[in-house]
Amino acid sequence: MSDPINPAASAPVGPASGSALDAEGFRRYGHDVIDWVADYLRDVSRYPVLPPVAPGDIRRRLPAVAPEHGEPMEAILRDYQEIILPGVTHWNHPRFFAYFPANNSGPSILGEILSAALGVNGMVWQSCPAATELEEVVMDWLRQLLDLPAPFRGVIQDTASTATLCALLCARERATGFDGNRAGCFGRGAPLRVYASTEAHSSVEKGVRIAGFGSENLVSVSTDASLAMDPGDLEARIQGDLAQGRRPCCVIATVGTTSSTALDPLGPIAEIAARHGLWMHVDAALAGSAALLPEKRHILAGVERVDSFSFNPHKWLFTNFDCSAFFCRHPETLIRTFAINPEYLKTAVDEQVTNYRDWGIALGRRFRALKLWFVLRQFGAEGLRARVREHLALAQEFRAWVESRPEFELLAPVPLNTVCFRYNPGGLGDEELERRNTRLLAAINASGRIFMTHTKLRGRYCLRVSIGQTQTHRADIQEAQETILTALASLGPGL
Repeated sequence: MSDPINPAASAPVGPASGSALDAEGFRRYGHDVIDWVADYLRDVSRYPVLPPVAPGDIRRRLPAVAPEHGEPMEAILRDYQEIILPGVTHWNHPRFFAYFPANNSGPSILGEILSAALGVNGMVWQSCPAATELEEVVMDWLRQLLDLPAPFRGVIQDTASTATLCALLCARERATGFDGNRAGCFGRGAPLRVYASTEAHSSVEKGVRIAGFGSENLVSVSTDASLAMDPGDLEARIQGDLAQGRRPCCVIATVGTTSSTALDPLGPIAEIAARHGLWMHVDAALAGSAALLPEKRHILAGVERVDSFSFNPHKWLFTNFDCSAFFCRHPETLIRTFAINPEYLKTAVDEQVTNYRDWGIALGRRFRALKLWFVLRQFGAEGLRARVREHLALAQEFRAWVESRPEFELLAPVPLNTVCFRYNPGGLGDEELERRNTRLLAAINASGRIFMTHTKLRGRYCLRVSIGQTQTHRADIQEAQETILTALASLGPGL
């Protein structure tokens, strides 16, 4: 493990407690922290991926009230090491195979530090010209790397959930002639309908609720054998709503579903959306990064016809959380949906510049573009492609391993980096298989060597391995395989 943060090696510099660090104190402790971070990034594989703690273990070691008087930095750093770190799930461990990754990298961390030091609020151009103009530049770099059409303009949101909500609000306003913002959208005329596949992310329903559509107006579209949205069922559900006097408003396609990275067919869905006047948004939170590779550009076939698109550099482009790229083909609709112009925010250059406060929900905006700029420059496009290619290849190797083992069953195609499978010795029903695979997953994660999560596909419980952490290489996949087999053997044939 990385060495402890040890500022006690020499006498304290600057105020020990009760006031902000002066420049020399900050320099001293800053060096200690940076040294620790460098060691941590090098040695993180030595930690258990999932911490061996029970609910309440960390909280019980923390005071119930804030300190009345300031405490020395030495004590704070010591408690970080002794209390906080033992309860951390190490998302940047090379054997973190759970969920989707929330990656970082050296250049990203350095960019984040500088952004925190500057402390700017990039709400309007005048509040930080560099923040606005750098964001414009890096978002257009991403647009070009993904081969998105020139009309798309980009803005950084915090997460894909927020990007989806922004798309839903734009769809609502366009469908109501911008009357939703003015008069409210509850109970005014026929209900507006939103369509997404049964495999769409949970943030779609949350966005539908927040935007005022109501969960009852989220229409679940069935999926095909590959778990991708079925355009035929989408058309049928739209026609059914029209016959009932409802108003189709928006369709959300997913490129890389959370459970299995299934790829909705954008071209056929876009054709249906255009025919019925629906706003079409594409949630490519993880998978969008794969489109940097020319050989994977096909996953976005048809994207030129969509209204909005988002993906997360904080997932598979090694830029630390949070940083979600949202592109809109109609920035004027986006601005009209969100712009409010109080006197205290007006400036003399508003007609000449981009004011990103009008491109989303939040007024205050962190300088997220800085860390993304650092990553794009330090890795370079080919460096990013090389890392993503490696992860894709490792996923295919893991898929082949699953298929080669008679005790395992592959439960979904593997178009990208996620493998869904289960232990299935044969002769057992789904209920018993779920019980046994639940026990197997618990044993795997208890080892501390790897961390996996589960999902359900068509009602069947499955183990899920997502390969995309910045530092994951072939040796980590081999250790994952060994860990799974060891856990299986430890439980015995009856599990």
